[in-house]
Amino acid sequence: MTKIIKIIFISSIFLFLNFLNLVSANEKIKIGLLVPMTGDNKEIGASIIKAVSLAVKDINNDLIEIYPKDTGTRANQALKSAFELKQMGIKIVIGPVFHESLTYLNEMKNLTFLSLTNKTLDLPKNVISAGINSTSQFNTIKKFLDNNNLQKTLFLTPIQNFEFEVKNGLKNSKIKVFENFEYSTEPTKLTKQIEEITKYKIRKQNLADEIRRIKNSNEINKEKKIKRLEKKYTLGNINFDAVIISDFDESLKSVATSLLYTDVSPKNKYFITLNQWFDESLIEETNIQPIYYPSINKENFDNYKIKYFNAFNENPSHLSLLSYDLVGLVYYLSFKSDLSKLNRIFKKKNSFKGKIGIFDIKDNKINHRLNFYKIENQKLIEIF
Repeated sequence: MTKIIKIIFISSIFLFLNFLNLVSANEKIKIGLLVPMTGDNKEIGASIIKAVSLAVKDINNDLIEIYPKDTGTRANQALKSAFELKQMGIKIVIGPVFHESLTYLNEMKNLTFLSLTNKTLDLPKNVISAGINSTSQFNTIKKFLDNNNLQKTLFLTPIQNFEFEVKNGLKNSKIKVFENFEYSTEPTKLTKQIEEITKYKIRKQNLADEIRRIKNSNEINKEKKIKRLEKKYTLGNINFDAVIISDFDESLKSVATSLLYTDVSPKNKYFITLNQWFDESLIEETNIQPIYYPSINKENFDNYKIKYFNAFNENPSHLSLLSYDLVGLVYYLSFKSDLSKLNRIFKKKNSFKGKIGIFDIKDNKINHRLNFYKIENQKLIEIF
């Protein structure tokens, strides 16, 4: 059996305290933190700093030292802050948050960065992507498709800045693609494209033709047949059994609504989307329910939010939960290896468990074993 590093974080973290004798009493576990402390995203940065301090408090070890630095809004600011961390003798850094801040970090050869980005393409060799990436999400979706024997899945992806990540996630998950379409998020273009994808005009014409045919026929009970047909919007089968909408927020709702307009209903076809971080506004969208998506463990997330709120009297950002877990990961790995050699560990296959759930590490990427949920009748239901 392949050897796997198993980490049980926080709930059983104190079981690892006996490893402390491996670390010199004077040796500190120095962790850098690169987050936006100025600019438009400074609130996200502040939330991450608080989450990291909460993790340190929960671990309760004076050996851990956190050194926050500002990434600002430009990649060169992130590089400058990373250089300052390097000068302080730091080997491991949580952050940066955004993919744009990674541009020049390959110049910091002796630093390993645990970035919170969910993008995995074009990463510097010393950057590990720790976000909820597309591969993690499609792996979970594939499990659902397989469990329900859904073999004809339509994929809809917006033409934005993440369609290549979506394609990469599809490829890595080995989902069988039935049909794949890219669409414009501009409302007028979107509706027309969805009509074409679902062959709406053809099915609508099929209905009109069938009503006309029966009217001109001598069929028995033709008036009843005509009344039954007149209650329909279209006629003809759609050759897919599920549709995956790789979108978020209002754009996701627009696509789902366009599908309804073309007489494609979630009551007859599975509507599946990507991780929505439990967007509560979807609860009110009864017309597009049931709708399914992968995400982190909801119970763990709720418990974390309570802990964070009790500590700071405010709600945390989603990204702060990632940083909370990453502190525990670095703490544990500090007992297993010199922090300067952690980059080697992230190239091998390892696993650990945090508040989000189980993470799998390989080839400088962190994939998440996610749960799967559906929203139906204004309720969130866990599928697995």
